[in-house]
Amino acid sequence: MPQYSPHESPDQATASVEEFGYKQAMKRGTGRFASFAVAFAFVSIATGIFTTYGSVLNSSGPAGIWTWPIVIVGQLAVAFIFGSLAARIPVTGYSYQWTSRLANPVLGWIIGWISFTFLAIVVVAVDYTIASTVLPALLNYQGTALNAWAITGVVILAQAFLVGLSTKWTERVNNFAVSAELAGMIALVLLLLGVGFVAKEANFANLFSTGAVPAEGYLSFGTFTSAGPWMLGFLLGAFTIVGFESAANLAEETKDPARVVPRAMWQAVLASGVLGFLFLVAVTLLAGDPVELAKSATPIADVITRSLGPVVGTALLVLVVIAIFACGMVILMSGVRLVWAMSRDERFPGWQAWRKVSPRTGTPLNATVLMCVIGELILAIFSTRTDALFGLFAAATLLPAIIYASTVALYVVKRRSLPPSRGFDLGRWEIPVVAVAVVWLVFELLLFRDASFADPWTYVLIMLVIGAAYLVYLLVTRGGARGLAMPEMRSIDAELDADAAAGHDVSQDRDVNRR
Repeated sequence: MPQYSPHESPDQATASVEEFGYKQAMKRGTGRFASFAVAFAFVSIATGIFTTYGSVLNSSGPAGIWTWPIVIVGQLAVAFIFGSLAARIPVTGYSYQWTSRLANPVLGWIIGWISFTFLAIVVVAVDYTIASTVLPALLNYQGTALNAWAITGVVILAQAFLVGLSTKWTERVNNFAVSAELAGMIALVLLLLGVGFVAKEANFANLFSTGAVPAEGYLSFGTFTSAGPWMLGFLLGAFTIVGFESAANLAEETKDPARVVPRAMWQAVLASGVLGFLFLVAVTLLAGDPVELAKSATPIADVITRSLGPVVGTALLVLVVIAIFACGMVILMSGVRLVWAMSRDERFPGWQAWRKVSPRTGTPLNATVLMCVIGELILAIFSTRTDALFGLFAAATLLPAIIYASTVALYVVKRRSLPPSRGFDLGRWEIPVVAVAVVWLVFELLLFRDASFADPWTYVLIMLVIGAAYLVYLLVTRGGARGLAMPEMRSIDAELDADAAAGHDVSQDRDVNRR
C-alpha cells in the first residue's frame, strides 16, 4: 500500500509556500474532512450517476454498469500518482505546477491552460443538469432551452458569490452537502436493496441485460470512428470519477497538505467508487423494463419513486440538487485557484487583475468574477443546442482524460528524479500502480475516437488555438522559454545540494525510500 512517512513531524511534512518561491497569500484553514469533502464533492456520484445513467442505458444497456469497477481501479491508480506528486510539490495549481517545475514551464503552461479549459466547461455541464433535468422533475414544469439557460446562469452566480465571499463559508456549505450526500446515498442503497429482496422485486437478469442495445456485437471494440457498445458504458464512470485532484488545488490553504491532500484524493475515489457501484446495482435490480426506462429523462428518479414512493423520490431530487450545487461550487473554486496560481506567475491573460487576493474576503475575488463570466459565456454558447447536455458532459469527460494522461506521463519520465516526498509515497507498489494507470488512460482516450465526440474535440481544439496564440505572445514578449522560469524550490534544492556535498547518492536514497 502507499506509505505515509511516520518519522516526520507535522511541521516537517508541511511544505511552506516560501520554500517554492511564493509568499503565503491565503489562510491555511482547510482540515482533513474539508479536503476530503472538496474531492468528494467534485466527484459527486449523485450528480454523475443521475446525469449519465440514462445515456448508458441507451448506449450500453444495464450491463454497462459493470464498467464502473474498472474505471474505479484505473482512477484510483491515477489518484495515487497525483498524491505522490502533491506530497512533493504541495502548492496551488496542481498539474500546472508539477509539470512546470519537473518538466519545463512551456509544457506546464499548456497543461495549465487545458486544466482551465476543463474547469470552465465542467462547471457549466454540472449546473446545467439542475435546470435541464432535475428541477423540471422536482417542480413539475416543462423544461425549455430558455428557462434552463436562465436557471443555470443564476446557479453559477450564486456559487460565485459564495466562493468569492468566504472560503470558510464555502467549505461549510460543501461539508454539509457532502455529509448529506453520503448519508442519503447510503440510505437509498439500503432502502432499495431492502425493498428489492423483501418485496421480491429485484430482477437479477437486469444486471446482465443489454436492454435495447443488440446483443450481437455488444463486446466488439468497434471501428476506427466508433466504439463498441460495451466501451461506451465506461463514460458513466469516466464522467463521474473525475475532479478528485481539486483537493491538490487548495494545497496552500490546507493544513499539513503533503499528508492530507493525497489521502483526501484516493479516499474520495474509493468512497465514491464503492458507494456508487452499490447504488448502481440497487437501481438496476429495480429498473423494471430497462428498455422503457431508457426513454425517461430522469430514469434514476423514476426507479426511486416507483420503488420507494413519491416522498422518497422527491427527497432524492432534493438531495441531487444539493449535491450538484456543491459540485459546481467546488469546481468553480478550483478553477478560481488555478487562474490565480497562473496569474501569480504572470502567465494568464490579464494576470495583473486575477493575481490579487482581496484583503476583505481573503479570496481571489477578481479571479472568481472572471470564472463566473466565462462560465456564463460558455453557457450562452452551448444552451442554444438541442443536445447541450451531452455536448457539455462529453467535453467534461475528454479534458480530464488528457490532463490525467499528461500528468501520469510526467511521473513516468521523472519518477527517478522527483524531489523527496513529504508525507506520501507509493513505495514498492509504484510500478504496478503506474502500469494500471497507463493502461487505463490509453484505453479511456480510445473511447473518444467515436464520431459522437466531434463537438467536444472541436471545443478542445478551439481553446488550444486560443491558448497557443497567447503562449506565443508570452514567449515573444518574455524572450523565450527562459522568461517563463518558475520560482525556485529553494528548500528542495538546498536539500539535494546537501546530500550531494555529503557524498550521498540521491537517486539511490529515493529508491530505498520507495522500497
